[in-house]
Amino acid sequence: MHELSLARAIVSEVSEAAVNHEIARVGVVEMKVGVLCGVIVDSLQFAFEFAAVGTPLEGAQLEFVSSEVTMWCESCQVVVQPREKLVFSCPNCHSPCPELRSGRELEIVRFTERHEDAEVMQ
Repeated sequence: MHELSLARAIVSEVSEAAVNHEIARVGVVEMKVGVLCGVIVDSLQFAFEFAAVGTPLEGAQLEFVSSEVTMWCESCQVVVQPREKLVFSCPNCHSPCPELRSGRELEIVRFTERHEDAEVMQ
């Protein structure tokens, strides 16, 4: 389950940034997840809750924003989206598009401070 190692890395990185910004408790961590990144979001959520115990992220919400596949068409000189999943050719000229621009990322977009008097939705 590589989601646990990913969750630990997210907790470590956000914890360090929170300390650097003098944030005691993190309320929300927003993640961008590409549809091709190979992460099972539910498993990452579960692993995150486990990895966050005893850290400034304990009790924080992990939110996900999906990133669709985009690719560069060398022939048309534009960024395009495939019409069909896993068909990496230009929908306009049908040339192969091996250069993906998005859809594989897993990145921390932002995190917010949790105030002790704020309720965290479950």
